[in-house]
Amino acid sequence: MDKKSLTALARQQLKLAGGTSSGRSSQTVYGGHRRSLRQTVIALAAGQKMAEHESPGEATLFILSGKLNLVAGEDSWKGSTGDLLVLPTDRHSVEAIEDVAFLLTVAM
Repeated sequence: MDKKSLTALARQQLKLAGGTSSGRSSQTVYGGHRRSLRQTVIALAAGQKMAEHESPGEATLFILSGKLNLVAGEDSWKGSTGDLLVLPTDRHSVEAIEDVAFLLTVAM
């Protein structure tokens, strides 16, 4: 068994994101290329965006801290701490309304 504090990891990634020119940082906490499930903590500084992209498989986004906006075509969803968003299969983007850290879970 492996135990990780997502709260501590979110704080760490937010600190790292704040120190980069891209305003983002991430760390995979479970899975990888040899597994069908991957979980990654991603942090974005306020105003930063993950450009439009496709989902590599079924995916959810659990917001650990902060607020974000998820956009897919004409649709958008706001999320804040504690919210779980099921990512659309359509192309989508994510923008940080304020400093945000989230757990991205993808099943491939």
